[in-house]
Amino acid sequence: MNFAFTEEQEQLREFVNQFMESYSPESKVRELMETDLGYDSETWSMMAEQLGLQSLIIPEEYGGQGFGYVELIVVMEEMGRALLCSPFFSTVVLAANTLIHSGDDAAKSELLPGIASGETIATLAFTEESGKWGSDGITMLASASNDGWQLNGTKMYVLDGNAASLIIVAACTDKGISLFKVDGDAAGLSRTQLATMDMTRKQSRLDFENVEATLIGEEGEGWATLEKVLDLAAVALAAEQVGGAQQCLDTAVQYAKDRVQFGRPIGSFQAIKHKCADMLLEVESAKSAAYYAGWCAAEMNDELPSVASLAKAYCSEAYFNTTAENIQIHGGIGFTWEHPAHLYFKRAKSSELLFGDPTYHRELLAQRIGI
Repeated sequence: MNFAFTEEQEQLREFVNQFMESYSPESKVRELMETDLGYDSETWSMMAEQLGLQSLIIPEEYGGQGFGYVELIVVMEEMGRALLCSPFFSTVVLAANTLIHSGDDAAKSELLPGIASGETIATLAFTEESGKWGSDGITMLASASNDGWQLNGTKMYVLDGNAASLIIVAACTDKGISLFKVDGDAAGLSRTQLATMDMTRKQSRLDFENVEATLIGEEGEGWATLEKVLDLAAVALAAEQVGGAQQCLDTAVQYAKDRVQFGRPIGSFQAIKHKCADMLLEVESAKSAAYYAGWCAAEMNDELPSVASLAKAYCSEAYFNTTAENIQIHGGIGFTWEHPAHLYFKRAKSSELLFGDPTYHRELLAQRIGI
């Protein structure tokens, strides 16, 4: 297979890259990561109105543009390069994908237009205190009430949980894991922001006490939807990791050219050459994995589950290794708060653990291909 982006996809990349340079420079990232909500509402609105990013993969009948997953990974790569502080991942990659694949036409008609327009910030809450990413980690109970359903329990590590006005929750009923819609301001719901190493991506703890909820899709069919969504999320995250890794490689190479020691650029020393070469190899290999996974996601073919786990495992390690080597090449300044190297390092570590670490995904890959 000879994979290449189309001219339109490269134009999309250029537009998003220019937008990120203007609205997500390092100074803006540092400003937003110190805030409680972790995003700028004006930038969020411009992303929807000027670029239509929130509506990118949402079908046209629900107010979206109906593009495929390849276009999404182009966008995610540029967002990862810029360390964008935004609820885009939680809203579009998690919540919108869950609705799209839920099979609930009424929920799609009700909720997707708000996401497409940028009016709704949404998230998916499924991980609990056990920290497990599989179906065995979902133990929250949903009980039928006169008016619908009530949820009781706790969800952890919910991306943008404090900012979301729409929360899609996975909980157990008598028929199995099911999906529910909860309003962000629902009675009985308390939200607590978690202290995380990566300050550029906010996470929350959500406590539910007799919270009113509305069933999405068929009762007991939630895990079938979630399994698909988590594969799609792993692919999108892999693309984001590739963008961050490429930025770290570019930064390290440029510094190796500019920094002079013993009368010559440090990039002329063999040890630095080897580091840069190893980084290039990892970044290019990660791109191959992420791009192929993106194509599989666009086609929704049988390879997606195994390729998603492969891409998540490889890109996680490639990103983390690249950020660590970037710090090493920069030397003393790379360890300082003032230099952005540590921001990418922390994002790489948090992304490595999100949706399961490389070991988890290698085990999943082995199961999926029958080893």
